[in-house]
Amino acid sequence: MGFILDPLYNFVSGVIVLIHKGLTPIFGTDSGVTWTLSIMGLVVLIRIILIPLFVKQIKSQRALTALQPQMKEIQKKFKDDRQKQSEEMMKLYKEHKTNPLASCFPILAQAPIFFALFTVLNGIAAKTDAGVSAPIARGFLKGEYLDSAAQATFFGAKISQTFLGSPDTTVKIVTVILIIFMSATTFTTQRQLMVKGMPKMDASNNMMLQQQKIMLYAFPVIFAISGVNFPVGVLIYWSTTNLWTWGQQYYVIKRNPTPGSPAYEELQRKRAAKNKLDATAGATNEIDQTEEQQPEVQGQRKQPKKKKKKNK
Repeated sequence: MGFILDPLYNFVSGVIVLIHKGLTPIFGTDSGVTWTLSIMGLVVLIRIILIPLFVKQIKSQRALTALQPQMKEIQKKFKDDRQKQSEEMMKLYKEHKTNPLASCFPILAQAPIFFALFTVLNGIAAKTDAGVSAPIARGFLKGEYLDSAAQATFFGAKISQTFLGSPDTTVKIVTVILIIFMSATTFTTQRQLMVKGMPKMDASNNMMLQQQKIMLYAFPVIFAISGVNFPVGVLIYWSTTNLWTWGQQYYVIKRNPTPGSPAYEELQRKRAAKNKLDATAGATNEIDQTEEQQPEVQGQRKQPKKKKKKNK
């Protein structure tokens, strides 16, 4: 497995060390701020790289929304033949060049990076059977960088420690706060999508609606349960990427919402109101210009005619 994992360890640790070098003159080599911002910088870099996948995800979701009537017809027509129904669905996806799994692409793409970061940070906190600290070097995180990272803290909690693996009260408090934040951002991001970013669903879409509700409530619970095993550094990473996802989704819903969604209808109303206001303002300006010109014309008409002199 080394030939697969080692490049991931090198990438993750290399990016963190590179950002750490850039921030060292500002915050110092062993500063927790330097290491925390290095992990956040890793998130920013990864999410920028994943923007094309995010765009593809949005396009796929909208294509699936447009295909809903045809999908319903296929389900109705082949309700007694599941295999034929699946074949027709796949044919429909292929014709319109869409993929129902596209919404998972950003998460799947991040999974290897997340695993590599988890392993690298766990290595920092590794101990011998006797309980003596024995950090494991992975990738570029070795030597003085490994020692510095092992001592780095985030609000007093070492970034390599976990809720279950540390008796330190500070570590437990910080991890609980990060787990709550991570779960809350997951919940609000999914709710934002359901309330604002998705077209309204009727009774025929009960299955999809149920899936969305499961994601709304299940994912935060999964994060909360699994978060007690994550090092503080991984919790920082996941909280940062959740915050990025929320902001990115908010921007898309606000600026380029899905047709038929509440956000789309709201944007259309705002545009219509703005166009009406602009039309009213334009008409008012025309009237004002006309009124300004009228006195000049009337004045010209009121000028007395010069009397012709009679020849004596």
